[in-house]
Amino acid sequence: MNGSIIIPIAVLVIIFASVTTIVASYFKLQRHRADAAALAEYRGLAERVTAQQETMSAQLAELGDRVKAVEKLLQSVG
Repeated sequence: MNGSIIIPIAVLVIIFASVTTIVASYFKLQRHRADAAALAEYRGLAERVTAQQETMSAQLAELGDRVKAVEKLLQSVG
């Protein structure tokens, strides 16, 4: 009698553990997908910021050249 009760309980415990593992894995996968989407968004943002920094650097270099030209003009006049 005692052995006939243990087997169904063991089967139920195994089924419950399996369902719990599947549900936990599903939510972990969903969290991973959300993290991957956020990471892709941050990567795009970083690329845009890098492009803008390069543009600003080029503009600053051009401005520096213009300032040098104006200084040279002022020195030649003065």
